Amino acid sequence: MSSHPCLSCGACCAFFRVSFHWSETDPALGGRVPFELTEPLRAHERAMRGTSQAHPRCIALDADIGRYSRCTIHDRRPSVCALVPASYEFGEPSAQCDKARLAHGLRVLTPADWVGVGDAERNPLPEV
Repeated sequence: MSSHPCLSCGACCAFFRVSFHWSETDPALGGRVPFELTEPLRAHERAMRGTSQAHPRCIALDADIGRYSRCTIHDRRPSVCALVPASYEFGEPSAQCDKARLAHGLRVLTPADWVGVGDAERNPLPEV
């Protein structure tokens, strides 16, 4: 079995601003994102610390971009993070994934990168 390509990437977490509704940090409303890892953005939005700057890098990212990557709060990450699929993870290219990878000097993913990656290893598509 091959490993999930995101485990050797991390480019999206060091390229995009991660902004989301403040309620995702409020446990009383079912929020799971650790409040202390966020900062205010707009009236009803918060952002992951480190992502609202010229050279973003999420505070929850533990990575050497292109070599290894993990989200330290993967099971509590903001919903917007789950909405960005890796290219061809589910058979389609992802413009966001491609843009982040290219910005970090990485090649875009192809269907060949998913050979040997089992369904259980793929990030489930979020319910919309």
